[in-house]
Amino acid sequence: MFNKILFPVDGSPESRNAVTSVIELVKLHQAVLTIVSVVEPLAEGAAPGQRNSAEAIAKLLDGVKDLFAQQNITVETIEREGNPSFVICDVADEIEADLIVMGGSGSVMPEDGARDSVASRTIGLSPCPVLVIP
Repeated sequence: MFNKILFPVDGSPESRNAVTSVIELVKLHQAVLTIVSVVEPLAEGAAPGQRNSAEAIAKLLDGVKDLFAQQNITVETIEREGNPSFVICDVADEIEADLIVMGGSGSVMPEDGARDSVASRTIGLSPCPVLVIP
């Protein structure tokens, strides 16, 4: 059913918590796994240390790639710059993903009702189903 799975990673605890589920889904469906990490553009007036650097993202992707290699899962990694939700959905469309699996804080809708989480925006924009792992 799921031939191509996209797994966005950002180094957060939520992202790390989703790894086990991603491993199980990839093995169950014998799917191709692509991992994407997004470097957000530096906001105007922000100090350079206020975002993940390209080097930090490359290191993150290498670590995640090694983690999946330990499970005999080969992955393609993609690093992009931009708005995370838009980039995730663009990559899902480009690779023709059947499923996006991503970590979430457990509450996609904040208390004030604003749809401002990356997971929530991704769900609204995605060209395919999104599985959010709390």
